[in-house]
Amino acid sequence: MSVGDGGIVPEQGARVRLHFALKLNSGELVDSTFDGDPVSLVIGDGTLPDGFERCLLSMEAGTRRIFQLSPEQAFGAHRAENVHRLQRRRFSTGMALETGLVVGFASPGGGELPGVVCALDEQYVTIDFNHPLAGQSLEFEVALESVSAAESVKDGLVDGVGLAPVAGRASG
Repeated sequence: MSVGDGGIVPEQGARVRLHFALKLNSGELVDSTFDGDPVSLVIGDGTLPDGFERCLLSMEAGTRRIFQLSPEQAFGAHRAENVHRLQRRRFSTGMALETGLVVGFASPGGGELPGVVCALDEQYVTIDFNHPLAGQSLEFEVALESVSAAESVKDGLVDGVGLAPVAGRASG
């Protein structure tokens, strides 16, 4: 952490406490913490995409700002290679498949990879593995409440403790 003209500025490894709102260019609210408790995270722990972290690194504790983020600064461009057409028989017969449904798939690393059903017919189901906000320009409003001393961040670990980012679920 460092001191700016008016307050403490976060740096890699700093713990920050903040409120945020995320909106589409249309003004539609995607997510917000302003009506609830603030969130706490460590800069560089993988919780936020780099573009969001760069916004925080330009702020001082006690300030509130609004940033306009391009798709590349937010959740990336929508990539056609992340959309896959799978045979319907690969899904259990009891699964009620419908457009917008989030389906979990086993990833090679042993975790779960969410995909959204974007089309289906009698033989095939098309799954989009892009982040639901990929390809979207976003408004990121942040009220940075506090900044604490930097913690050691190495290979996704904060002071030796593994942290897993929390991924949102797409809604139909």
